[in-house]
Amino acid sequence: MKARRRFPWWRRGLLAGLAALLWAWLAAHGVARAQTPSPLATPTFSGPYIVVVGNGEYQINVRAGPGIDYPAVGILVLGQKAPALARTSNWVQIAYPAAPDGTGWVFAPLVRVENGLPPQVTPPPTPTPDFIPTPDPTLVAQYQLEPTPTALPTFTPPPSLVVPTFPPPPQTTARFPIAVVILSLTVLGGLGLVVSFLRER
Repeated sequence: MKARRRFPWWRRGLLAGLAALLWAWLAAHGVARAQTPSPLATPTFSGPYIVVVGNGEYQINVRAGPGIDYPAVGILVLGQKAPALARTSNWVQIAYPAAPDGTGWVFAPLVRVENGLPPQVTPPPTPTPDFIPTPDPTLVAQYQLEPTPTALPTFTPPPSLVVPTFPPPPQTTARFPIAVVILSLTVLGGLGLVVSFLRER
């Protein structure tokens, strides 16, 4: 049985030296240090703020005013927070930098207000469209289908129904019974057969 060859000492020393040099280089360049990811900064608010709960929706609309008649200016996703500025009975005004005036409105049942309540305000009037189109009367007249009234025909009663009457059949006189004729012919035929039979004899 052959003895197992031992790893030479000089090779072990060379490998240990190379490993030490590699570790020193990695530490000098910052690769060996573990990079711990910094958590996302959670915004803090000094006053009331809203948290989107959605009630089954992943995102909600941010509108220009407190009502669905106002245009949508953006969205908020589930769990997103925003400062609450004011509120009505059904809507909450929030700080929304993407809106033209920096504010927006969200439907109150879709958010949760925390850290107090914003002040109650009177909702503005419902917006009216800037341009109300006026229909062209000529074009409208083409599509107005009005039935032309026609006079109903006058009712003429039909003539009275005349039931024809037929006179009773005339009384016929007594006829010669047909049975007597048939019986007479039968007797004559029998006599003819007897006569012809006797002649042949």
